[in-house]
Amino acid sequence: MKKLESSLLNMTLVLTLVAVVMGGILAFVNHLTEGPIQEQKEKALADGIKTVMVCNDLVVAEPVEVKQNIDGKEYTFIIYNVKDAQGKDLGAAVQSATMGFGGDLKVLVGFNPEGNILGYTLLEHAETPGLGAKADQWFQKGQKGDIIGKDPKEPLTVSKDGGQVDAITASTITSRAFLKAVNQAYNAYKVTPVDGESGATKQEKEEKED
Repeated sequence: MKKLESSLLNMTLVLTLVAVVMGGILAFVNHLTEGPIQEQKEKALADGIKTVMVCNDLVVAEPVEVKQNIDGKEYTFIIYNVKDAQGKDLGAAVQSATMGFGGDLKVLVGFNPEGNILGYTLLEHAETPGLGAKADQWFQKGQKGDIIGKDPKEPLTVSKDGGQVDAITASTITSRAFLKAVNQAYNAYKVTPVDGESGATKQEKEEKED
């Protein structure tokens, strides 16, 4: 058998073949892991809702997306209306996001029917470990920046800006971003009807009835 001559063409063909094979392997692995990863995300969200609503025995309605234009930028909020096993309204868990110091800061905040904060959890962040990342605990009940039980009808702000919430030490930007996400989550919750309809959905129904 004649040995292949070393040439640019041969090298290109070999590299192309290797790239195709590796691409196929990566696609196959991604396909295998896609399902488990999605299941893990869904479980994490379900656990998060129980945490922020401070209740394990609950029924979560289908999520409702609410879009709001804030300072010229469109934000999307996902609202999970929640009831207990007996059908009593417990309030809602609201997913909100803003830009933190290191990147997107995504939070899930639980509100009771009156609008008071029941709890919160960080779903995603890119803050500095040991500093901004402390937001996961800093604003929890009993901590220095405790916001649990507060009503954001008057927007929550850090003490440095004249507010009543202590900012994370050396992480004022992250603290502001976090509180902004909470305030926006509250506003989205308060404008959404209890039946889970967004303002747009309700308007569409009214137009059809007319």
